[in-house]
Amino acid sequence: MRAELDLRLLRAFVAVAEELHFTRAANRLYVAQQALSRDIRRLETQVGARLFVRSTRQVTLTPDGERLLVHARSLLELNDAALQDLSGEARPLLVDVIGEGLTAARIVDEARMAAPQLELTVRYGGGMGAALTQLLAGRVEVAFGRTEGLGAPFPAELTRRLVRWEPLALLMSDDHPLADLAEVPMAELDGVEIDASSGNDVAPEWVDLAASLLADHGARPSPPHPHVVGTAETARHLRSHGLPILTMSECPEVPGAVVRPLVDPVPVYPWAVVHHRDANHPGLAALDAVMVDLAAEERWTALPEDAWVPAADAQWVRRP
Repeated sequence: MRAELDLRLLRAFVAVAEELHFTRAANRLYVAQQALSRDIRRLETQVGARLFVRSTRQVTLTPDGERLLVHARSLLELNDAALQDLSGEARPLLVDVIGEGLTAARIVDEARMAAPQLELTVRYGGGMGAALTQLLAGRVEVAFGRTEGLGAPFPAELTRRLVRWEPLALLMSDDHPLADLAEVPMAELDGVEIDASSGNDVAPEWVDLAASLLADHGARPSPPHPHVVGTAETARHLRSHGLPILTMSECPEVPGAVVRPLVDPVPVYPWAVVHHRDANHPGLAALDAVMVDLAAEERWTALPEDAWVPAADAQWVRRP
């Protein structure tokens, strides 16, 4: 039966081969010189060949030692690369941010600037409903969005944390009657038809929140329609239908449209960050650092005094 090479012994061998000095190699490896000499003898026994010629003045590689050095370096590099890949230090972190120009996309952008050595790759799933499926299947590793209103309990193998209570707003054509207001009181929506993305099956959590908000304030959700993606399509949709669209206060600019915050009360969207409990990619730490800073600078987790919060979201934030 063939012997198997011991990677620890190979690492000791490479150190001696590169230093050509046992004392320096031992210092490099933080081991005693006697232990290092013993490891080299053990490796020589394992491979059945003498690897070094030692004298009182110098250490040199034998021809067998020179041949082994090539293989030893390759094996150690392969070992280190495999461990690095599995630990997440080299591979990209896949993050679902729902869409461009939203809070989650800003978090990723700032994390990229703060940690340019990491690769953070975004996905635009359109909603937590779609993102959660991808997360559980291992096709993304981090997702942002609302975690209630999905039609099923939050998965036990995942963890979630509140990132931001984001005030909601209306996106409307700049010639809409409500566009003349700097802020739109919720009472102004009584009897008004609002586009709340009904029928959007990739974001059931958004449809659920919107339906509850509008019902509480006498507004009517528009009939279901195909999900609209992108600023150009949103502008076309506004021109075609003319209805105000419920949206985030932080959203992409749309040509010919204005955003007006909703007030009295201030409805909020609960952004959460979601990932597997055992996730350990260094990109998570970069995202966390940005979220902590933004929460402190912009008071993301402080609720407005007159906030409207869905009951299910208030409950999980108190007891996640």
